[in-house]
Amino acid sequence: MKKYIVLISLLSVQLAFSQAPVTGKIKSNVEVMEVRSGKRQVILTAGYLLESPNWSRDGKYFIINSKGLLEKISLKGESLGVVDTDFANRCNNAHGISYDGKSIFFSYNDVRAGINNNSRIFKVPIEGGTPLLLTEKAPSFWHSVSRSGKNILYSAQRNGEWDIYKLPTAGGDEIRLTSTTGLDEGPEYGHDSKFIYFNSNRTGRMQLFRMKPDGTDQERLTDDEFDNWFAHPSPDGKWLVYMSYLEDQKGTHPLGKEVKLRLLNLKTKQVKDLTETFVGGQGTLNVPCWSPDGKKIIFVTYKVE
Repeated sequence: MKKYIVLISLLSVQLAFSQAPVTGKIKSNVEVMEVRSGKRQVILTAGYLLESPNWSRDGKYFIINSKGLLEKISLKGESLGVVDTDFANRCNNAHGISYDGKSIFFSYNDVRAGINNNSRIFKVPIEGGTPLLLTEKAPSFWHSVSRSGKNILYSAQRNGEWDIYKLPTAGGDEIRLTSTTGLDEGPEYGHDSKFIYFNSNRTGRMQLFRMKPDGTDQERLTDDEFDNWFAHPSPDGKWLVYMSYLEDQKGTHPLGKEVKLRLLNLKTKQVKDLTETFVGGQGTLNVPCWSPDGKKIIFVTYKVE
C-alpha cells in the first residue's frame, strides 16, 4: 500500500508562537511524500510561518496554523479561507478535528488567563463560530480527541509540573493521567482509543511511551540516542510516526534544530527513518497528521535565513 506524507518548510516572519524566539526569514514548502518509496512533491510555497497542519476527516483539505489563525488549505496548496474563531486570533500550534468531522479543538493564547503561560483549550464548529472554553486552567495544550468524542487529551502545567490530562468534552473536572517526575507531553489516542501514546523525559532523553486510557500500564516504546517527540498512531493502528531531534534539547522542543521523521512498527518495534535530517522542531509535527485512509501524513520543515 502506498503511503504519503505532506511536508512543509518555511520564509520571512518572526516565530511568535515557537518555544524559543527565532527571528529571520523562513521559507515554507508543502510537500507530499510517498512513505514507502520516499517520493515527494511540493504543493505549496509560502513566505510566512505555517505550523502544525492536519487533515480534514474527509481527506479533502488541511487545517494549519497561520499567523495565529486556523486556515484551510486545499490538497493542491490553495487557500480555502480562515476558520472563523471569533475573538481567538492568537491560536497556537495545537489543534485538531473530531472524528465525526463536526468540531475543531484548538489552543488559544488567552490573555484573560494571564500575560504568560495562558494557553487554554476551546471548541468551535467545523464551519466556525464562537469558541466554547473547555479548560479553565492554563497553560493547557490540546493534543487529541477520543474516537467517541467524549474526551480530549492535553498536556498541562499544574503546580510547576508538566503532565498529561484528560477532560470530558461535555464538561467536568480534568483527570491527571501521569505524575512521574519530568516532562510528559504530546498525548494522542490510538485508532481505537485503547492506548494513549506520548513522549516523556522521565528516563533522561525524551522517549516515546504508551499507556491505557486511565493512565495505567505505562510502557516505554523507544530507547535510543535521539530526543523523540509527538507520536502519531496510524489509522490502522500499525505504525507511529514521530519527530526526532538529533541532539538533547533538555526537555524543550524549539524550532530551528536538526530533526528527522521516523516510523515505528508497533508490532515488531522496529524503527526506520522516513526523512533525511532537516531544520524543524516546534510546529513540525505537533498535531494528528495522518490522512483518514492512512496513506499520507502532513508535517512542516523550516529554513531560517
